[in-house]
Amino acid sequence: MLTKTTHYSVVIVGGGQSGLSLSHCLQQRGIDHLVIEKRSLVHSWRTQRWDSFCLVTPNWQCDLPGWPYKGADPHGFMVKDEINAWLAGFVEQVQAPALEGVTVNKVSRAGESDRYTVDTSAGQFTADQVVVASGGYHKPVIPRMAERLPAGIVQYHSAQYRNPAQFPEGAVLVVGCGQSGSQIAEDLHLAGRKVFLATGNAPRCARFYRGKDAVDWLADMKYYDMPVTAHPLREGVRDNTNHYLTGRDGGRDIDLRAFANEGMELYGLLTGMEGDALQFQPNLREHLDHADKIYNGINASIDKYIEINRIDAPPPERYVPVWEPKEERTTVSLRASGITSVVWCIGFLPDFAWVDAPVFNGKGEPVHLRGVTHQAGLYFLGLPWLHTWGSGRFSGVARDAHYLAEQIDGRRKNVQGSALSREESLASVS
Repeated sequence: MLTKTTHYSVVIVGGGQSGLSLSHCLQQRGIDHLVIEKRSLVHSWRTQRWDSFCLVTPNWQCDLPGWPYKGADPHGFMVKDEINAWLAGFVEQVQAPALEGVTVNKVSRAGESDRYTVDTSAGQFTADQVVVASGGYHKPVIPRMAERLPAGIVQYHSAQYRNPAQFPEGAVLVVGCGQSGSQIAEDLHLAGRKVFLATGNAPRCARFYRGKDAVDWLADMKYYDMPVTAHPLREGVRDNTNHYLTGRDGGRDIDLRAFANEGMELYGLLTGMEGDALQFQPNLREHLDHADKIYNGINASIDKYIEINRIDAPPPERYVPVWEPKEERTTVSLRASGITSVVWCIGFLPDFAWVDAPVFNGKGEPVHLRGVTHQAGLYFLGLPWLHTWGSGRFSGVARDAHYLAEQIDGRRKNVQGSALSREESLASVS
């Protein structure tokens, strides 16, 4: 949608589920705005997910503003095509005033005024208020050691992974065991590929426990309503790696120990390379034990909730390891192991260099409270743990968008009220 207007009450940078959710809320309040999207609306769900991708959280948690999941399987897990069909419906329902294929190069204060200047590849816009809804996953993390791998080794970041067929024959090294790493390792493993998995300290969670999805229990326990300010780690929780589990084939645990029993080779943290040899820390056992401790700890909290509320449920269980590493191997020869490909699954970094405002900490992350920065009229939306666990997900973005719409509307009315008061004062003097 092209626009001849260059000034808006609000400019939203980012046309994913967060930006569109806020657009819906602003339309309800009659606030003019423009959504600017670098690619196409909700593009990442089409372009940055592998073929067998499915939701990790149950479908009932898909609850965007005015667009809840209405399918026949609320406790199931939508696959990639279903997710994109559902999102396409949301795009159609919102009908956001949007510019697609336009890059925002800089957001800054417009001189001494309270307005913002938004410099883009399609020209310059101004706005009374700006919302950065571009997410927090901008720059794929690929370590410098990747440059030292032999030229014949095929390398991908998790955002580029699609399916096992894109790799040449041979074994695949997957680096990282968070949600993406563990699921990609499983995808390759199920396809019959030989997988070497370099682990990290990612936690894991049960899929089903005592008769229900663990997500259902945690929702009953109000965990997903806990604000970051009440979390024991406070803002530190934003740095946590997501728990690994899957919604594949109806949902199940991901147990790396079980994969090892089936032939997957597990290692500790990948630290470097010397000659032909990959080097790992001897901390595989520590990583597996840590993940299982978190797994059993979450189950124990569910047990306590069931006991306190006298809920009739199947008896409790405790995970017992099905495999233990006999030795901590710290080197692997690329040639001897037959590794021909690597998938880097160690996350992303935020990149807000284009936001010219003194609202960032030493790590380049915005400092805010529920998305509201200390610079008037500048907000963030869609970041992990912006307010709650669901802030960067389909389950919590609606609450965050409604809250920001209230803040935006309140500031707009205050500014209008101040301007009116000044006009009345001038009129009375004259």
